[in-house]
Amino acid sequence: MAITVNTNVSSMIVQRNLSQSTTALNNAIERMTTGYKINRAADNAAGYSIARNWETQLSSLDVAADNAATAADMLATLEDNYALISSHVQRVRDLTEQAANGTYGDQSKKAIESEIQARLDEIDRIAANCEFNGIELMKGGTTAGTPGAAGIDIQVGIDSSSTKSRIHLDSSLFSNGKVAGLFTNSTNLAKKCAGLVEGTGNTAQEQLDEIDNVITKISERITTLGAAQNRIDSAIESLGVQSENITSSLSTLRDADVATESSNYIKAQILQQASATLLATANQSPSIALNLL
Repeated sequence: MAITVNTNVSSMIVQRNLSQSTTALNNAIERMTTGYKINRAADNAAGYSIARNWETQLSSLDVAADNAATAADMLATLEDNYALISSHVQRVRDLTEQAANGTYGDQSKKAIESEIQARLDEIDRIAANCEFNGIELMKGGTTAGTPGAAGIDIQVGIDSSSTKSRIHLDSSLFSNGKVAGLFTNSTNLAKKCAGLVEGTGNTAQEQLDEIDNVITKISERITTLGAAQNRIDSAIESLGVQSENITSSLSTLRDADVATESSNYIKAQILQQASATLLATANQSPSIALNLL
């Protein structure tokens, strides 16, 4: 091999290998410190794109799960209020049955009527105050700010599909929960319940039957709420499974194997140190020409 001064091929070879080992060392350090084997598109263009897409899906699934949990809280609020109303209606029934007994005089019936009216007023107050995040849940109708005839759509998926990503809560869930919405004829209801005299067209049995119908109506609404809550709970569980599967796939694609990267780090470090030592030797190679002079 020719001995030259102007061109030091040995040094160029060593410099190239030194650069490669340094790059490998830096990559290993980056992967161990970030925990990712894909840190930029240059590492794996296809993998980087897939990882970004999965990250977007995971973020959307988290939001969908929050949506479903919020909807579950809303329905729980509605159910709890119906439970309160049900207890008041049951008390109205007890008082009505009490008033139907012939042993009570007018003064006693007035006292019963007073409590019945207080219970009915409380039912109206509960229904009027039953709201969630500005939505009046027991108002019914189509008034602005209420669920209205269209009901409520809960977004529990990551796309716009109405069948895969939404749960529709029918407007019947948000029917009028006030006395006027529960009883067929609520006019002077307290007097009807406490002024029960045979022959007036308003017998005790008739009024008790009406109250029983209301209790049944409330029970049916609560049952419907329970079914809707079960759907939402199922959606939350499904979202959890989706999130878990995508997270597992993302980990396989993107997460660095620390054992492998540690091995790569040691290898690159040794090669870098060897290249640095040999570079010093290669740089001295042209000086051999002095021995020929």
